[in-house]
Amino acid sequence: MSKINYRTAESVSPKHPDKICDQISDAVLDAYLDQDEQARVAIDVAGGHGEVFITGEVTSTATVDLSAIAHRLAGDVDVRVNIAEQSHQIAQGVDTGGAGDQGIMVGYACRETPEMLPLEVVLARQLNQHLYSIWPYDGKTQVTLDGDTVVGVVASFQHAATLELESSVKQWLKARDLRVGTDVKIYANPAGDWSIGGFEADAGLTGRKLAVDNYGPRIPLGGGAFSGKDPSKVDRSAAYMARRIAVDYLRQRQANEVYVWLSYAIGVAEPVEATVVVDGVSEKVVGYDLTPSGIIERLSLRQPIYQQTARYGHFGHDFNWEK
Repeated sequence: MSKINYRTAESVSPKHPDKICDQISDAVLDAYLDQDEQARVAIDVAGGHGEVFITGEVTSTATVDLSAIAHRLAGDVDVRVNIAEQSHQIAQGVDTGGAGDQGIMVGYACRETPEMLPLEVVLARQLNQHLYSIWPYDGKTQVTLDGDTVVGVVASFQHAATLELESSVKQWLKARDLRVGTDVKIYANPAGDWSIGGFEADAGLTGRKLAVDNYGPRIPLGGGAFSGKDPSKVDRSAAYMARRIAVDYLRQRQANEVYVWLSYAIGVAEPVEATVVVDGVSEKVVGYDLTPSGIIERLSLRQPIYQQTARYGHFGHDFNWEK
């Protein structure tokens, strides 16, 4: 009997409601960092059905037009804003160089793809990007593999006629150097054609697509969401550093798969844990400054670079934590 090794990952387009919220959160962060690189920012966005609600904490000398950012990314919506300064009790730990919160961050890298990401993640993302270039609207893709063979594809895109969408998926599969099962199942708009999408059809929320933002469902999730958080929040900066370490160990050790775990206590600079697992063998991470300030300096994280990270995942692109 043949062994079945199914694995599935999904991707969503930049016009998906959750991704619109992620992009607004990160565009707000970028706007503050552009004027004040020491800005403390933690922005969450909820949106849908004609409204956007921006809330969170900001401590900064900058002045930012939050409504203009929301309108640029979400269109004609009513915008409500409720922003306060960072709690002084949280700030007292960050001011001394400590982590902005506790958390466990997971980094990962593997040899399956040039992006050093799981194959199913890369395929779902690349298919989504391809279809989005044709239909630049709300949309989702999903790819299922049995080993390295594509056995299932799901694609749902706003304004895409089902037959055209199915044809585009088939052409994409044919043009790729992929192993495709003879009985591959393609589900194009499986609920039928749809023209109502984005905030008109559904609500969105910052940080609700964590598996899409990270490494797909096969790899454990550690900390919280990335978008809207300045790099003093280790949920973001240490996750990026964990990826940097995983990539470094993968290359230096000529490994096939690397996991990294970094954990922190709020207000404490040094990590509580720094573990790397190289092809199944665990050891302590050495040779890196893993304090928040050290990570920020190493990866140049005080720059306004974040809106682009909120579109198609935070890993596998040409960001500083990948190079």
